[in-house]
Amino acid sequence: MSDLWLHPALILILGSVLIPLVPARLKKAYLFLIPVLVFARIVGMAKGTFGVVQFLDWTLTFGRVDALSAVFGYIMSLMCVVGTLYGLHVKDNAQHVAAWIYVAGSLGCIYAGDFITLFLFWELMAFSSVFLIWLRQRPESLGAGYRYLLVHVAGGVALLAGMVLHCKATGSWSFDAFNVQQPTLAAWLVLIGFILNAAVPPIHAWLPDAYGEATFNGSVFLCAFTTKTAVYALCRGFPGMEILVPLGVIMALYGVVYAVLENDCRRLLAYHIISQVGYMVAGVGLGTQMAINGACAHAFAHILYKGLLFMGCGAVLHMTGQSKFTELGGLYKKMPWTFVFTLIGGLSISAFPLFSGFVSKSMIVSAGFEEHKLWAGFLLMLASVGTFLHTGLKVPYFIWFGKNNCKKETWDRAAEPPWNMNAAMIAASALCIFIGCYTPYLYKMLPYPEAAGAYHPYTSYHVSETLQLLLFTAVGFFWLIKKLEPEPTISLDMDWFYRMGGRIFLALARKPIQLADNFVGEVYRLAGLIPLMISARLAGKFDNRVIDGAVDGLAELVCRIGNRLRFVQRGQMQESLAMAFVVAAVLIVVFLLSHNAFAR
Repeated sequence: MSDLWLHPALILILGSVLIPLVPARLKKAYLFLIPVLVFARIVGMAKGTFGVVQFLDWTLTFGRVDALSAVFGYIMSLMCVVGTLYGLHVKDNAQHVAAWIYVAGSLGCIYAGDFITLFLFWELMAFSSVFLIWLRQRPESLGAGYRYLLVHVAGGVALLAGMVLHCKATGSWSFDAFNVQQPTLAAWLVLIGFILNAAVPPIHAWLPDAYGEATFNGSVFLCAFTTKTAVYALCRGFPGMEILVPLGVIMALYGVVYAVLENDCRRLLAYHIISQVGYMVAGVGLGTQMAINGACAHAFAHILYKGLLFMGCGAVLHMTGQSKFTELGGLYKKMPWTFVFTLIGGLSISAFPLFSGFVSKSMIVSAGFEEHKLWAGFLLMLASVGTFLHTGLKVPYFIWFGKNNCKKETWDRAAEPPWNMNAAMIAASALCIFIGCYTPYLYKMLPYPEAAGAYHPYTSYHVSETLQLLLFTAVGFFWLIKKLEPEPTISLDMDWFYRMGGRIFLALARKPIQLADNFVGEVYRLAGLIPLMISARLAGKFDNRVIDGAVDGLAELVCRIGNRLRFVQRGQMQESLAMAFVVAAVLIVVFLLSHNAFAR
């Protein structure tokens, strides 16, 4: 343990504070330099426990560096470099600050050795990332950001409750693996907090809702960090949790179905994050060395190719102002290089041989078959077919080929993006191909390198099986292409419930009397008169002077409340909040008196 340890998240946080102070002529160099320093710091870190701080009665561990945290720290910092390069020309300092603090939160979670540190950085991620949505400055982005924050705050509350209960039961704040064979209430609450960030259905709809409304460069960061930080937390805390296997398989299929239906290219990619993270969640649930390796390898590969896909679609949005398939088409003439880079991302995510997805996704499928969970293995393979259908074929075809639906303004604006955006896409494309061709680069970083070394993806059976699936999927796509043409429709998802519920709540909160004039009288009767009569009967039965006096006082108080409620019914809402507190107090007193009477 070292007394002086420089946390890579601290470099990003301090660097983000200085962004507004850097002269404009040095801004781009500074923006690129800081993430490179963070990446170099992570690559050069030795394994061990560092940054142990005694605060009050707590022992906080900021630097637990082992094989699991090292692989996630490596890819997170590398994606920070690529993502910052992609948005290098953005002049809005707030976007760079929010992105770096967001990445710092993710790195803080990855290296956290205790629950308190984990929670602090976990919430830092949520509250910083929401600005990447709001800074697009559209009404839709504002609403999506608020919903995103609301959902993540709810998940944070569940996580905090589980942490406190776990500490009370064990006497320790250490963030280690739970007993997945006999999970406690604390374990379930922590699991809920983790799987919410992993976007496990039915608590998943925040992801496409928010990521589709983020800024063009903000979505590149969003697609890489939140869900994969959750995957890391699941690998650390719940390896072998069996419930995660069916949840992961459901994610893989659910995301594919909604992605096929989607008309907006970035929302399509967001839905497919759910599908791909499903593989990782299922791998964690399997819990074997190969499955955990597969989850980590797939998270590594996914960050790169999903970032590349969001960069390609973000370039289209940035240059044309459009992201819906029904408003695009034929752009290969205007943006040929962006098409090539996006196609590489599509082939990678589809697990095409010689691309990164082929060497990572197959690990999880093979682990499922080895554990004799044939249903999981076959369903995950089926999800791969859907992946190639919509991300490998639908996205490139309907943006760059197909029917040209571009308006004149869109077509005139279309062009290759700035050099830095192309440079970022070149880097991500090269890494996707390199990982797919040279497997030791990735496999040696995995938590169980021996198990990874024993796995060989390029067998004749696996290659031929994959090519057959991809070939028949391609044939089916072009055979049914008219049926798969995008339509300007909206697909309802689970977010409908809290969207509509929120509107009803706000309507009642703003105009409760106008919407339900008789509601106040009914509340007065049910919450005031009926409990009062029950208390009076109990008082008469037990002949208690104290209760008699209390009931008489309550009767007088309820009469006063009735008079005040009449003012509220006439529209004088200034006193409504005070009345709510009075009614609540009356109910509490009535309940206590009734409880005491029954107790006697």
